[in-house]
Amino acid sequence: MARTKVVCISHKEDADGIGAASLIRQAFGGDTKLVDYPGLMTELEQLRNDESIKTVYICDLGLSKTNQDQFVELLKELRKKRVSVTYIDHHDLEDGIKKKIKALKVNLIHTVNECTTVQVYNAFKSKLNDHSSLIAACSAVTDYMEDRPLGSKLLQRFDRQFILLEATVLTFTIVSHQKDGEYLLYLVDELSQLKYPHDIPNTFEFARIQAERISGVIQKVKDNMKKMKNLAYMEVTDSGASMVVNFVLGMSGKDVGVSYKFREEKGIYAVSIRGSRSCKVHLGRIVNQLATDLGGSGGGHDKACGAVIPKEKILQFVKKFNSKLN
Repeated sequence: MARTKVVCISHKEDADGIGAASLIRQAFGGDTKLVDYPGLMTELEQLRNDESIKTVYICDLGLSKTNQDQFVELLKELRKKRVSVTYIDHHDLEDGIKKKIKALKVNLIHTVNECTTVQVYNAFKSKLNDHSSLIAACSAVTDYMEDRPLGSKLLQRFDRQFILLEATVLTFTIVSHQKDGEYLLYLVDELSQLKYPHDIPNTFEFARIQAERISGVIQKVKDNMKKMKNLAYMEVTDSGASMVVNFVLGMSGKDVGVSYKFREEKGIYAVSIRGSRSCKVHLGRIVNQLATDLGGSGGGHDKACGAVIPKEKILQFVKKFNSKLN
């Protein structure tokens, strides 16, 4: 059987992952698989035995010490079968892993200085409609990377308030549909067909509902967050950790905010971490090592990262993290 299938595996939790997938769909067609960070390896394991696959794009899915060697091995298997692989990402990546990926003749498009969708746009703009620059600009805003060289140029093409509106509508719609995989795929499809986020049916209503949820979180953060010397932290029960962490950071006056939510089905805590502009350490690197030491996984950017921590180790994680921030 001839290999003909194009597949894009992308991050499902934010506008950068959804935006990148929509641009790949527009440029190359094919199927989209949306996953969270722990879901990347499971998806690649399934792909390696698919004899119909010709090309794989992997977008906005960072690696950690826990999975980076397995990732390289899976790419090696795909390359042995002459599957073309492009890996596009902006999370911290060890030099040794970069070399191994490039040695497999994988097309590695990687910088920590631009969000993934901006990198996708920049690499493939000859195959994209100019409307795609709006999706890239929205992704840069939502990933706090609108001040970077390429991202800021894209933002200048549009009215700033318009981009902020579109980015917020898109983000709130994505966040409120994390348990609805079919809807997220529908979003990718609509965006790839040059729809503005506000033009997709009901997105303003989804954004309004999400805004109500967020306003309800503010008082809970005031009542429940705890402070240590170098960070503030809070356990979340009825909303997303990645939403709450921004309020923990903002209201605490600390340079680092941490929030975590128990995932009962997996027996782990999902942890979100944010740093202020004045935070001087690379949080993603600290968390990558610390989470691995505690039997979990983690990593990310200098001021925005996350981790998966075993249930019984969560308070140990917070205490050790606090001490490493000295």
